[in-house]
Amino acid sequence: MLFDTHIHLNVSHFDEDREEVLQRAKEAGVENMVIVGFDHETIPKAIDIAEKYDYIYAAVGWHPVDAIDMTDKELDWLEELSSHPKVVALGEMGLDYHWDKSPREIQKDVFRKQIQLAKKVKLPIIIHNREATEDIIQVLQEQNAGEIGGGVMHCYNDSVKYVDAFLAMNFYISLGGPVTFKNATLPKEVAKHVPGDRLLIETDCPFLAPHPNRGKRNEPAYVRLVAEKIAELREESYEEVSKKTTENAKRFFDISG
Repeated sequence: MLFDTHIHLNVSHFDEDREEVLQRAKEAGVENMVIVGFDHETIPKAIDIAEKYDYIYAAVGWHPVDAIDMTDKELDWLEELSSHPKVVALGEMGLDYHWDKSPREIQKDVFRKQIQLAKKVKLPIIIHNREATEDIIQVLQEQNAGEIGGGVMHCYNDSVKYVDAFLAMNFYISLGGPVTFKNATLPKEVAKHVPGDRLLIETDCPFLAPHPNRGKRNEPAYVRLVAEKIAELREESYEEVSKKTTENAKRFFDISG
């Protein structure tokens, strides 16, 4: 059993063979997935796909790169969608200092508004972080994000020294393809450090395909490679890691069965 906690099957990369991709995921043992919408185009597609498949759930949020495009209208839209029976989280939200489309203060403002919405609608949050870890922590602490009841640092790829700050706020740490990369030391250290009950796995497909598929289109079936590498790093069995991360994901997203 595997649970891919962060996929983007709602982007054009999968328009030609989405059904085949899902079949390969099933064959690899992937039993559940959360498809993440992050803008005007991908949010409705996430909902549509989640409605079509009983084992796929949706998350809706506004990506920090596009924070400058978000208005109160979009925030109201997210609130409306939060009551959909297949929506299990808000996100991805957060800060991205790699690209320069949205000024940092606007990103922070949009991030705060989505955290406040999560408190209102009582859903956990999915955090996107790129080159902004200390500011992410500052905003989460300032907003008392621990009160939400759960959050996840999606595709965590930063120093282990920050992990405990997130754990203290009731956050989970999700690892993806980079944990398999030969020269990626940070996620490997994190994989060994995170408590077993706070660990999640993901692909972030179509991005960040794990070794030996690095550089190719990623897909949910490859989450098995992530679980296998984490098992090796933690000196645990693959079965133990897959079972543990699936139980964690179902608890985090409040999914029964």
